Formats: sequence, C-alpha cells, structure tokens
Amino acid sequence: MSAYCPPVDTGLTPLFVDDTLLIVDKPAGLLSVPGRGEDKADCLVSRIQVQFPDALIVHRLDMSTSGLLVLARGEEMHRLLSKLFRDRLVDKRYVAVVDGLLKAEQGEVELPLICDWPNRPRQKVDFDIGKPSLTRFRRLELDPVNKVTRVELEPFTGRSHQLRVHMAELGHPILGDDLYAGAAEGKADRLLLHAMDLAFSHPLTGEALRFHCPPPF
Repeated sequence: MSAYCPPVDTGLTPLFVDDTLLIVDKPAGLLSVPGRGEDKADCLVSRIQVQFPDALIVHRLDMSTSGLLVLARGEEMHRLLSKLFRDRLVDKRYVAVVDGLLKAEQGEVELPLICDWPNRPRQKVDFDIGKPSLTRFRRLELDPVNKVTRVELEPFTGRSHQLRVHMAELGHPILGDDLYAGAAEGKADRLLLHAMDLAFSHPLTGEALRFHCPPPF
C-alpha cells in the first residue's frame, strides 16, 4: 500500500457553521479521522479542530472520496446527529464517473457486504453473512467518446465502500478506484466519487437544512 500523502493544508472553511454543527467539504486524499500510526495523524478532524476545538466527527468519507461531511460541536449534538444517520433520516447523494456506458437510466443495487478480512480494507459481497446494503442510481450523462457514464448515487444504507463495491459489481466500477476498478483505475488520477448533497432537519430547531457542493471533476 502506498504511503499516505494528504493534500496540502490550505485551511478548511466551513460551508455552514452554527453553535452546534459544521458542514465542510473534505478534499480527496485526506483521511476523515486519524489512521494508525503517527504518519496518519493529519486528517479532516485534526485540521478543523484547530479552529473549532469542540468539533466531533459524525460520519466518514473514504480517504479517496471528496465532499460534504457533518461535524457536531459537542457531545449532545454528536448524539443527536448520530441518531439521525442511524435512523436514515439524512438524505445523501453522491456523483461519480463510472467505466462503460450504463444502459439503465435508473435502478438499484442490493447486495450484502462484509469485510474481506484477509484483504482489508477491501469489502466483498457475501450472501450468507453480509450486511444488507442498498444503493439507488440514476444516470446523468453518457460520454460515448470516452466510454464512461456520470451517475448520481444514493446510498440507502451506509456500509464501508458500499458505492464502490456496488458499482463494480454492476459492471461499471468508479474511475480511479484502486481497490475495485481494475483497469479502470488508471482512467483517472483520483477516485471520481464526490458527496454532493446532504439534507436533514436540524436536531434542535427542526429547520430543513440542504447543502450542495459541486464535484471538482
């Protein structure tokens, strides 16, 4: 596995901030939380806590994935936001560029997933002991010249690497995926997966919050 080389720290400016939570745009290549070893201490949480010491991670994005992340400010909001995610009351939508021309305009991938322990962090489909996993997809744009498709992905469940495995199993791996894309890994210099939209009700005020962050690809 290659050495961890996080992007240069140019400062993280929250897209939204109040007394109880933060919304940030995580750059690709940056861990959400510290990894094992001092060389993996640099992460989104450590960077944002320089400015907001009370910030706590609520959910994660893969290191290679960019886009919207929610952080709680304080333990009580962390508990409330975690419950929203656990109860599937957060609308999450991603955009990806996948290999090949996707025939279906929309559809679902429902395949149970579990860690491929000898090959971790890889995940695998396992119909015996895998955890239920559901992804909805919608075709956005076909590129016949490069033979790729831009898609919107909505994870109904939140398993590790769910979107990456499901698209690979569909026969359309995400470009730049170093674990599941095979030859399609080399078609991009990063994983072309971005957390584009987040929507939920503010746990304290009930206000409907919607955030959009256009993909950088």
